[in-house]
Amino acid sequence: MSTVEVLWKDRRRRLGLPLSFTKYRLTEDRIFCETGLLNTHEEEILLYRVRDLELRRSLGQRIFGVGSVIIHSSDTTMPTLELKSVKNSRDVKELLYRQVEECKNQRRMRTTELVGEDAYQDADGQDFMDP
Repeated sequence: MSTVEVLWKDRRRRLGLPLSFTKYRLTEDRIFCETGLLNTHEEEILLYRVRDLELRRSLGQRIFGVGSVIIHSSDTTMPTLELKSVKNSRDVKELLYRQVEECKNQRRMRTTELVGEDAYQDADGQDFMDP
């Protein structure tokens, strides 16, 4: 059994403290969100499917040193994932951005906004649809 290297992990925070049962993990090619204590539910998004990243920091979040990173993806089961109230949110967003770009480069993919939502181009400029 191979273990996957976790590049970043955190929990949803309340008043700046990790007092929740929502856990986030980032690996080289996926982002995971696990919720629950006794009954758990885990969702994942493949990083190459990420379309856009957004950072939100309310006044209260800034006071406690947290923020929310919103991930918009082409994943049909979870098109939007909000990493709520995570520590060092700006750094997390930048780490996510770098990993997303690396995953897309490894797959030799580039998103094209002109062709359509589910279309990509490979390194040779040939269009193909997202599986």
